[in-house]
Amino acid sequence: MEQIDLDSTDLRLLHQLQVDASLSNLALAELVHVSAPTCLRRVKRLVEAGLIERQVAILSADRLAVQQGHGLTAIIEITLDRQDEERLAAFELRVALDEAVQQCYRVSPGPDFCLVVFAHDMPGYLALAQRLFTSDANVRNVKAFFSLKRSKFAPFVPVLPVLPVSPP
Repeated sequence: MEQIDLDSTDLRLLHQLQVDASLSNLALAELVHVSAPTCLRRVKRLVEAGLIERQVAILSADRLAVQQGHGLTAIIEITLDRQDEERLAAFELRVALDEAVQQCYRVSPGPDFCLVVFAHDMPGYLALAQRLFTSDANVRNVKAFFSLKRSKFAPFVPVLPVLPVSPP
């Protein structure tokens, strides 16, 4: 992955794209005070450098729940029996490939991993637990916490220096 120098325009672009990635190139260019061609070129460079991984739509879990049911969100602590790099990487890969796993973090101290998972219901969670944890002889301990309410969800990486927040 290429290391690039970031200037204040790059930082403003990264910030603004986190606020609203659906902006047209022209609107984005106006917000960060550059020409449209410069904006397009810089965003392309940021993508190629891997600073922008992907652009996604963030769905309203509460509104979608009206259509599909609320489901279960669980935060799960996993402790492995053996923590050599090969076994850590194997577990990490297996959970990363599972669609129910929304986030996976290797952590220290305490458990080896913290996962955020989604299941449609308790039988769905039990199937996930069997698939990912019970069937793995190296999983020593599983501790699940079920979300009662999501108070905040912000997939936002602070960009330094701190920039003023533009309204969405």
